[in-house]
Amino acid sequence: MNSRKTPSHFETAAAPFLDPARRARRPRGLVDEIVETLATSIREGPLQPGDKLPTEAEIMVRFDVSRTVVRESLSKLQASGLVETRHGIGTFVLPPQEVGNFKITAEDFATVADVISVLELRISLETEAAGLAAQRRKPENLIALEAALHAFHDSISRDSDAVPPDFQFHMEVARSTGNRHFADLMTYLGTMIIPRTRVNTAHNAPEGRLNYLQRVNSEHESIYIAIRDQDAEAARAAMRTHLSNSRERLRRGSNAHTTQTPGGVVDAPVTSPMAASTLA
Repeated sequence: MNSRKTPSHFETAAAPFLDPARRARRPRGLVDEIVETLATSIREGPLQPGDKLPTEAEIMVRFDVSRTVVRESLSKLQASGLVETRHGIGTFVLPPQEVGNFKITAEDFATVADVISVLELRISLETEAAGLAAQRRKPENLIALEAALHAFHDSISRDSDAVPPDFQFHMEVARSTGNRHFADLMTYLGTMIIPRTRVNTAHNAPEGRLNYLQRVNSEHESIYIAIRDQDAEAARAAMRTHLSNSRERLRRGSNAHTTQTPGGVVDAPVTSPMAASTLA
């Protein structure tokens, strides 16, 4: 009797990544390849709406990648409307979206002007979210916010862009509102709302990576303190300052790096060095 286990649909989808020749292609294309493979499995089967994706740890082992790569891959799938992450439960395949639904995709971050547009949306939404969080936060919310701050601080001592704890902090602020729609929107947007997922801003920042990330962490701490102290106005002000700083640095960088053509000024792509001044 053949006791060999039949491969699961996830193992089948991941098979190309187990080929050494493909694994040698690393590292920048890993996220896109994982997203493409899983997205194909979702759109064409065998992954169906309602199916639960494997845990982060299982995906790490299956694809032989780091947790950061897995989280960015899942964030891109979330941003594409293919999956949703339910806090403390897991990530699940969503039904196909109807044509015309609101969406923000990677293409909406093609230029610095695009990133600024999304930041303006975030300023409106997250400023109010911070105020509501200060009014409604529970002890467990403060614990989660503190954990995100500590994780960010730990990332500063390593060669890391600190994107996961950065996004996690903003997610925990949204959860602290007690209004699931704020958290759902943050889950939908995913880590791509953090400009450092698009360019290596921390390492290229004029003031240096360490000072750059310390400043981001300091702004997060101001937001946390206001939420902890249940000072709604201070929380709104701290969040607005944090995101407005990002927008203004992007604007200054954009003005310094736009190019003049016969047709006029062309907005620099988000992948240019000028985006190094972004902060999120």
